[in-house]
Amino acid sequence: MNPRKQKLIIGCLPALSLVVSVQTLSLQATIAQATPQQKNDPVVFTFATVGDSREDPASTLSAQDAIWLQNTKAWSRILREIQQQKPNALFFNGDMIMGYTKDQNILNRQYAFWRGMVSHLMETGTYVVPVPGNHEMQIKMKDENKKTIKRAQPENEIAWRNNMGDLILEENLWKNLTGQGATSWNVENKPSTNGPDGITTNQKQLSWSFDSHGFHFVIMNTDAVGLDSHAPVHWLEADLKDAQKRGAKWSMVFGHKMAFPYIYSTDKDVLDGIGHGLDEFPDNQTAFWNLIEKNHATYFCGHQHIYHASQPWKNKGGKAWQVLAGTAGSPFEAPKDSLKKTNNRKFAWVKISLHQSGKVHADTFAFDEAFGKTETLESWDIN
Repeated sequence: MNPRKQKLIIGCLPALSLVVSVQTLSLQATIAQATPQQKNDPVVFTFATVGDSREDPASTLSAQDAIWLQNTKAWSRILREIQQQKPNALFFNGDMIMGYTKDQNILNRQYAFWRGMVSHLMETGTYVVPVPGNHEMQIKMKDENKKTIKRAQPENEIAWRNNMGDLILEENLWKNLTGQGATSWNVENKPSTNGPDGITTNQKQLSWSFDSHGFHFVIMNTDAVGLDSHAPVHWLEADLKDAQKRGAKWSMVFGHKMAFPYIYSTDKDVLDGIGHGLDEFPDNQTAFWNLIEKNHATYFCGHQHIYHASQPWKNKGGKAWQVLAGTAGSPFEAPKDSLKKTNNRKFAWVKISLHQSGKVHADTFAFDEAFGKTETLESWDIN
């Protein structure tokens, strides 16, 4: 995309190495340099965002990963490099565990392993914000025609609260780690049960929002019981409208399923497998994106195991961005023999810098499946 610049970052930590090297210091120095523009318009808050670190049972896994179904090699490297960049927060956009079960013992074990992997971020200044994904919320089942479908379950929502509820939202810790408190935060601000969005269960700690550093942050569950593959647009409309009234400079919306799939190939066999996000229900997709466009918002998501940032309605005058980064270690979406861009098979994450003026800047970092050096794929202003 034309507005974006490409450059290489000098050095990164080699995979599975905890040794502080000259390369590591070079990376930290590069990140720390401030431009004259940044001095005139300082960055007030930074966050990293990515999703999808779980592995598939059918993959070729190490003995450790076969137990926990986590791509520890890729995910641990991403975590180390995020830690070097020292963002105020990490918003993880779902599918941190394999899940797809109602067995609380299995869910608890998988959540515990993932929590252990990210715990060092909380100790070094980065608040971890979890976003529910379909692997956390759903199980596979058969419909009346014996077709396999995926549906969210009340037991899985309970397991989420049991394992992630302490992070949603620990106000004192947020303030200590980010330098400013969370305002307009109320755990009861959530989509209503049996309300206009059609959700049938309590969405406490599943969809929620808050303000901080002059910006608005929204986490939404895109697979609520009774509303799989949907955005809760009625709740979101009121939430974003209230944020605008409070003077929020920009709204950051986080969900697991993408509003618009990334169509990276014209191969029919590949095309048949692309999608299965909010695009499954076009009316909901359109209503959701209207809200993103109208309310000075950006949408961050995963689900597709690929990186792609786009302005979905650019051809009709739209300016809002969808930043898709389901690239924390899950099996790559794009097969090797159907590539148009080498960037389609890279482990990537996005760092967002929020400026005092309200400007939002994005940098995307990545390394390839051979675990080569980290590079900056793209760098651009979102607004």
